[in-house]
Amino acid sequence: MAASGAKVGRRMVAIDAVRGFIMVCMAVDHVRETFFLHHQVTDPMDILMVSPGVFFTRLVSEICAPVFILLAGLSAWLYGQSHTKSDVSSFLIKRGLFLILLEVTVVNFGWTAKFPPDTLWLQVIWCIGLCMLALSALIYLPRALQIAVAIIIIFGHNLLDGVTLSEQSPFFPIWAILHQRAYLAPIDGIKIHVTYPVLPWIGVILAGYAIGPLFARDSSPERRQSILISMGLGLLAMFVLIRYANVYGEEPWMHGQDILHTLMSFLSTKKYPPSLMFLLPNIGLGLLLLAGFERIDRTKFSEVLAVLGGAPMFFYLLHIYVLKILYLCAVGIWGLTQGNVFGFEHLWAIWVWVPLLVIPLYFPTRWFSRLKQRRRDLWVLKYF
Repeated sequence: MAASGAKVGRRMVAIDAVRGFIMVCMAVDHVRETFFLHHQVTDPMDILMVSPGVFFTRLVSEICAPVFILLAGLSAWLYGQSHTKSDVSSFLIKRGLFLILLEVTVVNFGWTAKFPPDTLWLQVIWCIGLCMLALSALIYLPRALQIAVAIIIIFGHNLLDGVTLSEQSPFFPIWAILHQRAYLAPIDGIKIHVTYPVLPWIGVILAGYAIGPLFARDSSPERRQSILISMGLGLLAMFVLIRYANVYGEEPWMHGQDILHTLMSFLSTKKYPPSLMFLLPNIGLGLLLLAGFERIDRTKFSEVLAVLGGAPMFFYLLHIYVLKILYLCAVGIWGLTQGNVFGFEHLWAIWVWVPLLVIPLYFPTRWFSRLKQRRRDLWVLKYF
C-alpha cells in the first residue's frame, strides 16, 4: 500500500511541477509584456522586425498555453478517478463558467486597470473556461473516439484557415470564437476582442483527458515515462519534418540573412489560433517534461515548482496585479521613458526581474496551496 501511495505521489508531484514550470515561463512573458512593450511582437513573430533576444524571450513562453490546457484535461481525468462521470461533467461546467466570469472581470481589470474597460480581452482564462465546457460533454464519448476527435482537431483545423466570415454573416460571432480571431460587436460601447479562438484548444484539452489512463493509480511509472518520452520525441520529430517540408500547418519559413534568422523563421509559428506547427513541439515538450519531472520528483527544485503548480490560478491572479502595481509605480516615479509607455532599456532587465517577481510570490502561493489541502470543505478553493 505504501508503494502504491508513493507512485501516486510521484505522478501528482510531477504534474504540479510541470504546471509550476509553466507558470515561471509565463512570468517571463508577462514581465516582457509589462516592461518591454516598446518592442512589441507580432503573431507569428516577424524575424525582420524582432531582435533575436526578444524573439527567443517570447519563444520561452510559447509552451505555456498548450501544456497548461493539456494538463487541464489530464486533471479532469484524474478527478474522475474518485468521482462519477456526471460529477466530472458538472464540475467542468461550473469551473468553466467561473473562469469565463473571472476573465471578463478580475483578470481583465488586472491587465488594463480600467473600469469600465474600453475593451474586453477574451484571452487564455476565457479559453480554458470554454474548453472545460466542451470537455464536459466530450468525456461521454468512448475513449477511442475521444482520441480520434482530438487528433482530427489538432491536425485538421488548419484546413479551415481559408474560411473567413464577415461581420454581416449571422455565423460570424460563433466562427470568431471558434477559429477567426476578431472583434465581436461591442456591448454598451465596450469592444470585445477574441484573442484565443477556441477550436484548436478543445483538441488539446481532449488530448490531455485521453492520456489520463497513463496516470492511473496502478499504472507503471516506467511504462508511463517510456510512453511519454516516445510520444514527446515523436511529436518533435513530426514538427521538424512537416515544418521543413513547408507543406502544411503554418506560413512557409524562409532563409534569413544568416543561420540564426533562418532558425527564427523556422521556429516562428502562429499562436492565435495555434497552428499545428505551434502545437506539435510544445505538446511534445510538455510530455517530455512530465516524464522528466517524475524522475526528479524528490528534488527541492521539483518541490518548489509543485507549490506554484498546486495553486496556479492564485499565482496567476497575484502576479498580474503585482505587475500592474509595479508598472504604475514605475510610471509615477520615472514617467514614460519609452514613448507612451514606461519600459526597460535593456532586455536583460526582464530576466533579472523574473526571479525578483516569482520568488516573493512563492510564499503567499505556498500559503494558499496549503490552505487548499487543509480546507477541502471550502468548495470555492477547488476553482483555484
